[in-house]
Amino acid sequence: MTTLIAVLLFDRFTALDAVGPYEMLCRLPDSEVVFVAERTGPVPNDRGDLHLVATRTFAEVSAPNIVVVPGGPGQDGQMENEALLDWLRAVDATSTWTTSVCTGSLLLAAAGLLKGRAATSHWLALDGLRRLGAEPTGRRVVTDGKYVTAAGVSSGIDMGLTLVGRLAGDRHAQAVQLLTEYDPQPPYDAGSPEKAPASVVEEFRTGSRFILR
Repeated sequence: MTTLIAVLLFDRFTALDAVGPYEMLCRLPDSEVVFVAERTGPVPNDRGDLHLVATRTFAEVSAPNIVVVPGGPGQDGQMENEALLDWLRAVDATSTWTTSVCTGSLLLAAAGLLKGRAATSHWLALDGLRRLGAEPTGRRVVTDGKYVTAAGVSSGIDMGLTLVGRLAGDRHAQAVQLLTEYDPQPPYDAGSPEKAPASVVEEFRTGSRFILR
């Protein structure tokens, strides 16, 4: 039986939020990935200079096994998009796993899917998760039942690899990690608000360079 993986797209999504999990999950045995949006065609990322192509509409994807919801600046404009929120509710009713990356968890919460559940998001969006009824944590990947949420952008790779291990076993996940050479060795140790210089953290917290609803 084929595992159908639906990756949601919307205008001004963050590319790695979608592509990171895709690169892990597309390597599941007997799987198919589809990119889904309200309308088919190219969907621009948050910079407008890269497009992913949605090949299916919401109406054409009614029962995926795995749902992946990316975040990005465009998430704010989707918080009251009933077509998108209704689709999330509908596919969640039968999905095996419902997942998100970064502020994609705010969309899941807006659809009413994370009430009372532990979840994560970009560190600047954790208060927003709380206001929407979730129980935010600062962990990189959080699993609560069938809901798997990932923190900021790059953590979508970890989320995808976590699911590969759950679905195909540790050995297959290790092979995927090896073949994609996912062995992070960043030149800086500033990837979380606990590690980054306080002045840099404060610059983002004040909203001067990054604003979330």
